[in-house]
Amino acid sequence: MKILLNILLVFMLALPAISQEVPQAFQDVNQDDLGNVTDEFQEYFFEALKQKGIENYEKAITSLEKCLELDSEKAVVYFELGKNYRELEDFDKAIDNLQKAHEIQPEKEAILVYLFQTYGMTRNYAGAINTVQTLIPFDESYKEDLANLYLLNEDYDKALQLIDELDNQLGASSYRNSSRRQIYARTNNTGAQIDNLEQSIIDNPEVEQNYLNLIYIYSEQGEQEEAFKVAQELLEANPGSTLAHLALYKFYLDKGDVEASIASMKIVFESEEIDTESKFKVLNDFLNFVQENPAYEEELIEVTAKFAEWENAPKLYEQLGEYYLKKDNREDALTFFELGIEEDPENFELIRNTLLLQIEFQKYEAARDLSEQALESFPSQPLFYLFQGVALNQLENFTKAEAILTEGLDYIIDDAKMEVDFYSQLSIAYTGMNNAGKAEEYRLKAENLKKEIN
Repeated sequence: MKILLNILLVFMLALPAISQEVPQAFQDVNQDDLGNVTDEFQEYFFEALKQKGIENYEKAITSLEKCLELDSEKAVVYFELGKNYRELEDFDKAIDNLQKAHEIQPEKEAILVYLFQTYGMTRNYAGAINTVQTLIPFDESYKEDLANLYLLNEDYDKALQLIDELDNQLGASSYRNSSRRQIYARTNNTGAQIDNLEQSIIDNPEVEQNYLNLIYIYSEQGEQEEAFKVAQELLEANPGSTLAHLALYKFYLDKGDVEASIASMKIVFESEEIDTESKFKVLNDFLNFVQENPAYEEELIEVTAKFAEWENAPKLYEQLGEYYLKKDNREDALTFFELGIEEDPENFELIRNTLLLQIEFQKYEAARDLSEQALESFPSQPLFYLFQGVALNQLENFTKAEAILTEGLDYIIDDAKMEVDFYSQLSIAYTGMNNAGKAEEYRLKAENLKKEIN
């Protein structure tokens, strides 16, 4: 029975969006970028900025060309020309002007960033690589971009070398591991890679990344026993290695040695070397195992609690719930949202998301209790009255549903869609109370308001 179409739409709109802060490199120029210029130059230049701001890129270019007639040695003018030509997708002219800006002002990081991204948009990876190499002295983090560009340019040996270097400097990351696996899959020369890594282990047994790379290759080839042996070799060579357990936990789990697997998981979660995303993957593997083997649910809760403790993240359960929600694994999302409520019972967003999923999975008694608890903390939030009304209707407590829905109506302000949901639920409540007249009255109210909205 589709009783929550509008509510679910509200839910989807309310999910957190991924946002990014606008990089410094792309903020508009200011007076300091111009230096000493004439009033006429300033007039043309700021007119160009205005035109670019309203997406009149051709007019912006015309004004910038007037600036060049007055002074052809201003890097900022060529920089702005490059931006405008890129907006017009005239990439050749964009690159030409950005290169001129760089020649005049080689220490300007923002110009180089714009140039390397423009090369990337045209799939001129060689140009992008040269530019990023120039950027690395500004910030070592550009090496991540360089590794990705090597992969895109099919410079696989250089990409692997740089990925390994970054892992040694920064610790392993799931993104770089994914890139490494892509390279192995594309080159399809696993024999040579295995030989090379085995020799590297002999030459440098203390370098953990070589073991991990070999484990990944064996795992991708389905040679789990060989991968397991390498993980054990790593642990023998470096008994304090936490990265070894990033591989061992899965082998133990597949072998049915749950106790050993949980012990490895705990080491993984406690490790500062292992990134959070990899830890989420470990937890996800165990969660999938528990779904097939529910007898280990208590161990799952224990492991998750340890994860929360070691990560020092009191909102971990909510984060885990959102993580699984984004993967459209809604049942697991609900499991963690409900755990999160126990830790953070007055978190509005968490309560709302939990109630939505409880209703979706027909956990009406839980939704009734949670919405009642929520109204104690948020007595003027109509959404929680609606949730409680839905739960009570499904539990056939129609009299109480009618009372709570009627009360909640008073708190709705300028939200016609929610009002439709209230009227629809009131119609269900009155139908359950055998009051056909009232049921029809509210059904018509819902239908008429829907027509007004549409």
